[in-house]
Amino acid sequence: MLMSYAQGYVGATKELVEFEKAGLDVVWIPEAYSFDSVSAMGYVAAKTEQLQIASGILNIYSRTPTLMAMTATGIDALSEGRFMLGLGASGPQVIEGFHGVPYDAPLTRIREVVEICRKVWKREEKLVHDGKKYHIPLPAEEGTGLGIPLKLVNHPYRDNIPIALATLTEKNVAMTAEIAEAWLPAFYMAEGADNVWGAALTKGKAKRPIDMPPLDIYAGGAVAIGEALEDYRNMARAGIALYVGGMGARERNFYNDVFKQYGYEKEAKRIQNLYLSGRRSEAEAAIPQRYLDATTLVGSEGFVVDRLHALKNSGVTSLNVNFVGTTTKQRVKNCDALKNLLTKQGL
Repeated sequence: MLMSYAQGYVGATKELVEFEKAGLDVVWIPEAYSFDSVSAMGYVAAKTEQLQIASGILNIYSRTPTLMAMTATGIDALSEGRFMLGLGASGPQVIEGFHGVPYDAPLTRIREVVEICRKVWKREEKLVHDGKKYHIPLPAEEGTGLGIPLKLVNHPYRDNIPIALATLTEKNVAMTAEIAEAWLPAFYMAEGADNVWGAALTKGKAKRPIDMPPLDIYAGGAVAIGEALEDYRNMARAGIALYVGGMGARERNFYNDVFKQYGYEKEAKRIQNLYLSGRRSEAEAAIPQRYLDATTLVGSEGFVVDRLHALKNSGVTSLNVNFVGTTTKQRVKNCDALKNLLTKQGL
């Protein structure tokens, strides 16, 4: 599940402790342009015992590759091997608008960051990297000339921390299937996923090293199990409208592109036009109900079982969900219900 900002990190962590008791396996800690997620991950590591903690996600621009590697080893050590490094490119609006650095070559940068992190963790030799975007140590013509190759001082708790990549475009998804342990897609719809990403995943998996485990694919949606709960599906409208309609520029919105590839081309354009003109409630209303029905786990037990099988059949191997409810008790109850349903179905 994705950790919520709503209660603040302390309140959200208290709730995570209850989710852990109910069987939650993985929590993704977001960052965006709010408080940093690393502080929260350290706190969550101290307050939980078995929960896997994943950054969801750290952008590759605002930290150097070696700092990213150091951060991962720190959280992994604090959690005693429960960390997964979730990385992504974010977008130019945040990277250039908030961090003030150029948004360039995301594909090349992600690949090099992953390579550098794994070199740092292995500690087989002092770090040297001569890539297209990163040069370590920094060459004399780019700095003082005093940089020397170094090695991480501490031995990591693990020298092969799993990496998840949040990617959407064809080349980036292919790279994910080639080099990452896990994939965190956005707005995943089981019935349309193969059409959008199938070819890219196949291409990437063909290049995947034989000593790597199969790609772990995370998807799911909101969870509320019971009768007459269908209205809860509408809670996803605001988030979808924000990303499909308002995230990125009109000509460069990756989420809008995915929505179009699902077959909602007219709807995607309408949502974007409404959102960018300030008519947000209308943009939310323009989201097709059939998309909401296909991308949540909200409804009767039979409905949720059908959706779980659809996700599995489409290639999803792990669930990334958020639990619906107005109180911690209600949300934890839905977590427990989902865990029991998965066990019952042998999923």
